[in-house]
Formats: sequence, structure tokens, C-alpha cells
Amino acid sequence: MTNVTKKLAKKKGIVVSDKMDKTIVVAVQSLKTHPKYHKKYKSTVKYKVHDAENKFKKGDKVEFSQCRPISKDKSHEVIA
Repeated sequence: MTNVTKKLAKKKGIVVSDKMDKTIVVAVQSLKTHPKYHKKYKSTVKYKVHDAENKFKKGDKVEFSQCRPISKDKSHEVIA
């Protein structure tokens, strides 16, 4: 077997909530196009992200990636 490192997708978003211990909620906004009417609209997805040091506060811009499941809802961790 060879050592193959899988490159995980990095995502960027804004911290929406920091009320939990070692967890922040990050909103990622994207622009999508409707398949029939071709109108563009904003779509927002919220992720629970592991923040071990509790250093990110509401309104901060964050970069995060996927990791092993830490809890039921949390499977992402902060990079920067």
C-alpha cells in the first residue's frame, strides 16, 4: 500500500455564533443559478466547526476543512 494523502476541500466563511465551548458556527455563502429560469440567487450553508482554542469570535472570517467526526454534527476544523 502506498501513502496517499487525500486533499480535502477548504472552505471560507464568516463566524455566525461562538456561544458553544470549542465550537463555532460558520456560514458559507455561494451564488447558485436556477436550472429552469437561470436566475442567480444566494444560498447559505451553516457548518459547526471545531475551534480548540476558542479564539474566533462572531464576525471573524475563517478558513476550515473537513476532518474526522468530532461529534454528531461537527466534522470540520479551523485552519486559519
